[in-house]
Amino acid sequence: MNAATWMSLFGICLLGAMAPGPSLAVILRCTARAGRRAGLAAALAHAAAIGCYAALTVSGLALALQRSPGLFTAVQTAGAAWLLYLGLSGLRQWTPGATAHLQATAAIPQSIAQSVSEGFLVALLNPKVGLFMVALFSQFLPAAPAIATQVLMTATVMTTDAGWYSLVAFSVSRPRWLAILRSRASLVDRLLNILLATLGAAMLLHLARQALSA
Repeated sequence: MNAATWMSLFGICLLGAMAPGPSLAVILRCTARAGRRAGLAAALAHAAAIGCYAALTVSGLALALQRSPGLFTAVQTAGAAWLLYLGLSGLRQWTPGATAHLQATAAIPQSIAQSVSEGFLVALLNPKVGLFMVALFSQFLPAAPAIATQVLMTATVMTTDAGWYSLVAFSVSRPRWLAILRSRASLVDRLLNILLATLGAAMLLHLARQALSA
């Protein structure tokens, strides 16, 4: 995998992690209830679950690519369409649930172990995570993926997720940054959804051009 392809993969991983949703709500809640350490514990546990999804997805797609290139092309097309759908649906409807969770549960105590379990399970039990992984990896997996490439892709998703949510935990533990997050949440969400929709559309166009030139 060259540097440009890896940067594209990293960028979409970051967009996926930054998108507001149940994962962000849990990290915010854990940090508010038990402080920075609990938030970081939840963030790392969340990344571990994401890593599990990523490893299973990339290995499964690599096998599908080897056994059925036609099926893999269909998965690529569906994946790009899913990214486009995520962006467009996010633009149509935005719910500030993450910050609402934070305000509603800030006074409830919570242990580190509970934070770890909540961070892990909110990712593991979210079916959209699996769909996002299929959509993502199907766009970047090379024709003959080596084990090293699969490991790199999995590590990129996992470390990006851990880095972003750790940053969230650090920021939320500082009142000034929490206020900024709350006041700009809607704008950030809309920008991220525009980027996701644009990337999905660009991927569909690229696949269409490939099909026409084949």
